[in-house]
Amino acid sequence: MVAYGAEQRVRVAAVRARWLRQTFVHWPFRPQAVQALLPPELAVDVYEGAAWVGLTPFVMAAVRPVGLPAKVPALPSFAETNLRTYVLRADGRDGIWFLSIDVASPVMLAARAVGAPYHLGSLRVTGEGDGDGDTVSYAGKRVGGRVSYRLRVRPGEPLRPTERDVWLTSRWRAYTRRLGRIWETPVEHEPWPLADAAVDGLEQTLTRAAGLPAPLGEPVVHFSPGVSHVRLGASRPASA
Repeated sequence: MVAYGAEQRVRVAAVRARWLRQTFVHWPFRPQAVQALLPPELAVDVYEGAAWVGLTPFVMAAVRPVGLPAKVPALPSFAETNLRTYVLRADGRDGIWFLSIDVASPVMLAARAVGAPYHLGSLRVTGEGDGDGDTVSYAGKRVGGRVSYRLRVRPGEPLRPTERDVWLTSRWRAYTRRLGRIWETPVEHEPWPLADAAVDGLEQTLTRAAGLPAPLGEPVVHFSPGVSHVRLGASRPASA
């Protein structure tokens, strides 16, 4: 069972941030289709017999890299959108594998050094999602213009997370691959405050660009106003 709260303490944070106005759009896929996109060191994680791929747009705010003097302000807020799936190492440790990461800030491209698949683009997030009938809209276009998305969601009532809700939204490490090795980036934050959400409109080419076929069914959608105490540890080679 995946933990709803952080499994670990990030004692020395490499980056602190806030993740705001995050939507989770998850589709079920055949496990073999997703496994084909993973490195051999990782196995696709499944729930109810399916692999799940999530489109997760949000706002990165109050980003402060380690070592930044206190008098220097945090980076300006910017939009980011992940296409991700869930994986297991041979020792059973679960985590996130990013199929792509689209971002509006060139600073984040430095994470390519450990294999994070960042792509620079023009992204925007509008709406707060915290009022009756309020909507949140996300849009992005990758540099080059061939990969893009538009998503509009209408958040509903707060929910008490079920086992599936937790499984789809809560992971505490990300894996990347660089120079023939798997790298691990630990993360710590408070549990996501989740709400149901309805999709008012969705157009995207991210899944096709990642090499995925058509999904097995309709998406499962959640919205969160966000978490305010995100701590990312330094990426390091995963232990054998």
